Amino acid sequence: MNKLPFIFIGLIVVVVVLLSSVFIVDERQKALVIQFGQIKAVKEEPGLAFKIPVIQNVEYYDDRILSLETAETEVTPSDDRRLVVDAFARYRIVDVVKFKRAVSTGGMRKAESDLEGILIDRIRAVLGADGVTSNTILSSERTVLMDQITEQADARADQLGVDILDVRLKQTNLPEKNLDATFARMRAEREREAADERARGEEAAQRVRAQADRTVVELESAARRQAEIARGEADAERNRIFADAFGADPEFFEFYRSLNAYRVGLGGDTTTMVISPDSEFFDYLKSSTGK
Repeated sequence: MNKLPFIFIGLIVVVVVLLSSVFIVDERQKALVIQFGQIKAVKEEPGLAFKIPVIQNVEYYDDRILSLETAETEVTPSDDRRLVVDAFARYRIVDVVKFKRAVSTGGMRKAESDLEGILIDRIRAVLGADGVTSNTILSSERTVLMDQITEQADARADQLGVDILDVRLKQTNLPEKNLDATFARMRAEREREAADERARGEEAAQRVRAQADRTVVELESAARRQAEIARGEADAERNRIFADAFGADPEFFEFYRSLNAYRVGLGGDTTTMVISPDSEFFDYLKSSTGK
């Protein structure tokens, strides 16, 4: 009976030892078996695995695609128009042994700090390269630039045992201190363009007005010429008619002209004429007896 407690205690110890020698690797994880700071085994397949209790311990690493956001970074494209950009990257730990050796005891915090440094360095290098302007960064060509950043950052991140799958620029803004100057320059450019448009419009309007004035002068001249021609033809026709009438009956024509002269000369209410009674003007007003 005295041996039962010892047996029970021994069974408990055995169970504890067995349990501490077994660990589970999730399908979303990779694991390293560490002994006195040295890597003894790599477990990448999910399931049960074993280690030496007490002497060995297990470190787990996420096998999923992870994301990292960078701090805002000021870049200077080739046109010297400074921009503030921030980016995010998607990456994955592909070599846990290399990753462990690179970060040592710093863990994921050191890994993400190193990755952020690589990303910022490559962002500045690509966006500050010759031929890359702020307009290029803000246009659809930024996709090509992001692909270049991804490729270069992935090559640098290999030393960490990490694959960088994608890098995307989240925001691209002007620095706060440059906003006022930029807006003023943009406003001046728009005002200059508006002044140019107004000048071109005024020039076009002057051409239209000049053409219209010329057309008016030409039309009035043509109309005046036609009127003078018509008036001359009418006068000629009138003179011809008078001449024909005078030639047909000179006495009647003389009488008709005298009557018109009387109508015009004596038609006014306040007309006063001082003329000799013997004047030819009154020949047709005299009686047959001369009174």
